[in-house]
Amino acid sequence: MKAVKDLDLDRFMGDWHVIANIPTFIEKNTRNNLESYRLSDDGNVDITFSVTTQDNERKQYHAKGFVLDQDQPSRWKVQFFWPLKFPFYVIELDEEYSYTVIGLPSRKYVWIMAREPHLDETIYQDILVRLADIGYNVNNIQKVPFTADKKKG
Repeated sequence: MKAVKDLDLDRFMGDWHVIANIPTFIEKNTRNNLESYRLSDDGNVDITFSVTTQDNERKQYHAKGFVLDQDQPSRWKVQFFWPLKFPFYVIELDEEYSYTVIGLPSRKYVWIMAREPHLDETIYQDILVRLADIGYNVNNIQKVPFTADKKKG
């Protein structure tokens, strides 16, 4: 799986709304999923992943992204818990850094993300075609709903 070239890591940092994915167990039946990246002093990436559950509970998960090669910063290993690190490749990124696609070499998971909680449908469909071309089963990709969260209590 090829990762994008010339990724500006500083520019990539910030908040990304998950538009669609092949959900992991923590993402099933969630909405308003947000991935936040912050560059740490050691050159790695602090990751906060937030979801709203079916019970209207906002949950956060923290991970660390390890940039594998500073000359190609679009390839990371991500660690949610020690000692396991999972591959994480930025496989698509538009010129304006307004949307991105994160993939795994196994093609088991994928995340289509954007700076805003929506993505033009034509762009989304084009991404699905490209994902199918590199071996993803796009029938497993699900859109992530974005809704106004209701306060509990």
